[in-house]
Amino acid sequence: MGLTSDFPSQPRLRIAPSLLAADFARLRDELAEIEAGGADLLHLDIMDGHYVPNISFGIPVIEKIRGVSNLFFDTHLMIREPARYAEAFCKAGADGITFHTEVAPEPRRLIESLRSLGVAVGVSLNPGTPLASLDAVLAEVDLVNIMTVEPGFGGQAFLTDMLAKVEALSTRLRPDQRLEVDGGVNRKTVARVASAGADTLVAGTSVFGAPDRRAAIAELRRLALEARRAAPA
Repeated sequence: MGLTSDFPSQPRLRIAPSLLAADFARLRDELAEIEAGGADLLHLDIMDGHYVPNISFGIPVIEKIRGVSNLFFDTHLMIREPARYAEAFCKAGADGITFHTEVAPEPRRLIESLRSLGVAVGVSLNPGTPLASLDAVLAEVDLVNIMTVEPGFGGQAFLTDMLAKVEALSTRLRPDQRLEVDGGVNRKTVARVASAGADTLVAGTSVFGAPDRRAAIAELRRLALEARRAAPA
């Protein structure tokens, strides 16, 4: 199998601003601000209007911003046919591809295909999808993304009942695997997410909606680290 070698070497707790919340009229400046402000990776929410009821952005945008950002591109495919388009996203500059188990009838084959392309591989679970759906592939991926909102739109309220799912999954992952939480992460929820065991925190409006992105990233990191230190061993 073999996980992507540089993936586990990144900081243990990572803040991942979501591009969906950025000002698309000034993307170069937005990316420069969060990179200088301490973001660990960039979360890219790809929506096709079929799997989720929204359309976001796609391959041409990733190709353009790849040339102006050194951040790891954490590419979340919320699309109906991830196997069909995954290679194109990798060629455009994605460093990691996360797909939804709900639309992957042959997840092992897709994981093998992504491995051959040299990217980190993640799987994502919607709020209503049980952890048992991961049993056959959990050992094969670098990251699991737990959705704490219904996928499709940014700015939704955090679903607190998903914390139990995060806690349960955190006990099943190896040290070289990542647990990502996506949806509603902000200064009010980040401590609970980190305490539950998540180490990769996707934050949209709480970073790009803040007047000082460096301060927003630093506060999320501080609150998360404090919560992790205080959590029972």
